[in-house]
Amino acid sequence: MSVVLKIAWRYFFSKSRQTVINRINFIALLVIMIATAALMIVLSAFSGLKDFGLSFSNVFDPDFRVVAKQGKTISLDSSQVHQLENTDEIKAFSPILEEKVFLYFKEKDQVAYLKGVGTGYLNVIPADSLVAVGEWLVPESNGIVAGYRIGESMGLGVYDYGSFLNISIPKKTLKNSLKQNPFYTQQAITIGLYQISEDIDQKYIFSTLDFARNLLKYPKNVFSSIEIKADPQARSKDLKKKIKEIMGESVEIKDRAQLNTALYKMLNTEHLAIYLIFTLVLIIALFNLVGALVMMILDKKPQMNILKAMGISLKQLRQTFFFLGIMIIIFGGGIGLILSSFIILIQQWTPFINVPGTSLPYPVKWELENLLLVMGTLLLLGIIASAWASRGVKR
Repeated sequence: MSVVLKIAWRYFFSKSRQTVINRINFIALLVIMIATAALMIVLSAFSGLKDFGLSFSNVFDPDFRVVAKQGKTISLDSSQVHQLENTDEIKAFSPILEEKVFLYFKEKDQVAYLKGVGTGYLNVIPADSLVAVGEWLVPESNGIVAGYRIGESMGLGVYDYGSFLNISIPKKTLKNSLKQNPFYTQQAITIGLYQISEDIDQKYIFSTLDFARNLLKYPKNVFSSIEIKADPQARSKDLKKKIKEIMGESVEIKDRAQLNTALYKMLNTEHLAIYLIFTLVLIIALFNLVGALVMMILDKKPQMNILKAMGISLKQLRQTFFFLGIMIIIFGGGIGLILSSFIILIQQWTPFINVPGTSLPYPVKWELENLLLVMGTLLLLGIIASAWASRGVKR
């Protein structure tokens, strides 16, 4: 250990003869500890809220979705199906037919999206576990599963064979006849109501692939998209490359972040805003460090004259107080990170704080990324503050 570090170490642990100096040093250490802990706790709480919010969309969205670059449909032949089935990175996939439709039931109407899915869809999205009332789709039937909000607003009854739900889409081509019906219409029976989130519940209804194809008048090898469940060990880049090789350049592969671009941008912006706000709190806390170092410089002035007489240079004296500031940062910030991590992990494993007015535990998530971010921010700002304060040592 160099002479400079030894002196800084001694100054850090030794008490001043003046009580006010000791109190200022203690307050600086305490404020840094609290500010560091607050930044770590807030970032972890936001991570928990982010995961909680995304859990609703992640239940409904696949790992990857293959869509057409241009137009609304893609073609999938038997050879491509075989290649997708033999791709190691793909655990399951399901072709989808999706279109905006018009719903009519007992003089009530609503616009929604019809999503026709095959039997393999449950291997991609466990949608049957989301059904709150009734059951999931039955193959080769005209049953549909609607969102809970759609069922509530239209008064849909499960297994109501006395009244059918009319599902219609506009015809693509119309002859010059005023008497011609401008819609294709199929009747369906509601056999289940699913519940995910308010936005999704009032947007989608599910049907079998055959029902959707008969309504939309699509050929057997034409689909709106392909939804894929990827192997957890698969790399996104490699998987997208293999799908491109199978499907060609006419398709686009989107992951969950790309499927919810607006949501992810909003969450990232909020995360940045929270980080900057509490970084400002940390900067204000570091002014206490600057004040403490300035008071220490004044208090140690007689000793510095002795050190200079012993051959210690001005640069080394400045380095002494610089390292003293770094020690305060490391000790105060380290204690703050340990205490905040302890609180976060307790809330994560055995919750003791609930969302106000509910019995729902407040979501938090300890992440190494947040820990490194707080440590990096603290050290960077601490180095700047210590270097600025140590310049107070003059000849």
